[in-house]
Amino acid sequence: MANHPQAEKRNRQRIDRQTLNRHFRATMRTYIKRVRAAVDAADKGAAGEALSTAIKMLDRCAQKGIIPKPRAARHVSRLTKAVNAL
Repeated sequence: MANHPQAEKRNRQRIDRQTLNRHFRATMRTYIKRVRAAVDAADKGAAGEALSTAIKMLDRCAQKGIIPKPRAARHVSRLTKAVNAL
């Protein structure tokens, strides 16, 4: 447990950042699942809309450092390829 004021503050910051990062990561995964569900249902319109939303979220998470940029690019590439295959 932190005993110094600076360490206590860093712990509070860590918890706040962890909560926010967890929210963004969970939301990003939900958007990815929506794209995959639309692709599985062969619904091109819904897949396109879900893809644009997912790309925005992936780029945002990569920019914030929640996920690495190459991982975001890989997800975008694979999802786009799946939607274009419809």
